Amino acid sequence: MNVALRIRHANKEDLPDIVRLLADDPIGSQREDITLPLAESYLAAFESIHNDPNNELVVAVSDDSIVAVLQLTFIPNITYRGSWRALVEGVRVDRSFRSHGIGKQMLVWSIERSRQRGCQLVQLTSDKQRQEAIRFYEQLGFVASHEGFKLHLHKSM
Repeated sequence: MNVALRIRHANKEDLPDIVRLLADDPIGSQREDITLPLAESYLAAFESIHNDPNNELVVAVSDDSIVAVLQLTFIPNITYRGSWRALVEGVRVDRSFRSHGIGKQMLVWSIERSRQRGCQLVQLTSDKQRQEAIRFYEQLGFVASHEGFKLHLHKSM
């Protein structure tokens, strides 16, 4: 299947589709809530991202349907001689559109956007349970060069 895509910044009306994509896997289904109307916390997060010039929530659209999402965050650093880096988070492709190059197009777009912003590095993490995603990132040239750590501060979900 050859999918024609348009990649654009998300808008508030996209939130139900974005949350649906984030919830559509065994890990996401445990932490997201697709009940409509969406929890106010989703709207508050969207507004924070939308109003922050160093954050971009991006969707891929095919035939007026949102088929993928990711968040791109630009981070200034003292390391690498005071350079910027980009962090890619929340990458999801609609299950009926997987294995058709959409994820690759989204990541290539993100890498180019990071270059435009002057970043020296693009980084991402993937849950160790997502072995297909890890292989996908490695095929795109990402290297598992570091061990990542997370500390959950609240168990309210």
